[in-house]
Amino acid sequence: MYIIAGLGNPGMRFTATRHNVGFEVIERLAYENNIKLNKKKFNAVLGSGVIGGEKVVLVQPQTYMNLSGESIRPIMDFYKCTEKDLIVVYDDICFEIGTIRIRKKGSAGGHNGMKNIIRHIGTNEFIRVRVGVGAKCPEWDLKDHVLSRFNDEEIKNMVEEIKRASDAIEDIVIKGIDKAMNVYNVKIKREECD
Repeated sequence: MYIIAGLGNPGMRFTATRHNVGFEVIERLAYENNIKLNKKKFNAVLGSGVIGGEKVVLVQPQTYMNLSGESIRPIMDFYKCTEKDLIVVYDDICFEIGTIRIRKKGSAGGHNGMKNIIRHIGTNEFIRVRVGVGAKCPEWDLKDHVLSRFNDEEIKNMVEEIKRASDAIEDIVIKGIDKAMNVYNVKIKREECD
């Protein structure tokens, strides 16, 4: 069984922002696998189903990004899952749009949602799928950038990237993380963000 959590912020104000890409990947994954996101529990929207014969729980924490761990930890406890059963998908400003990076473990990399999850579950050894949303302009504040929406040119690429991220998660569940990493991880230019 896998807990698959996409990070974002609740409410219409944050819909379709760069910071909500994790929510959008979960919605795509739910659509592709006929899973209804119809339960509200543990301060999250949940949907239970099966991907490739494996039971999954899809999660959109409703705590706001920076408190994501407060929702994910009780869900893991309820389903008796360990960090090995957790997949987290979230936005990453270190990667250009169109880039996905899968890792078995790692630091929060400055992402406050990930910092909170690591603090609440007590380890950084869980699978993460990082979805590139583009670097901020030098004159922009980071908060303004991640809470901004994509321009018309970026939207088409993001639709494709969200589909690829959803496919990558399916491959992790069905074929294993090593095979998924070989397919979806590409050489990236900005390694300093790791």
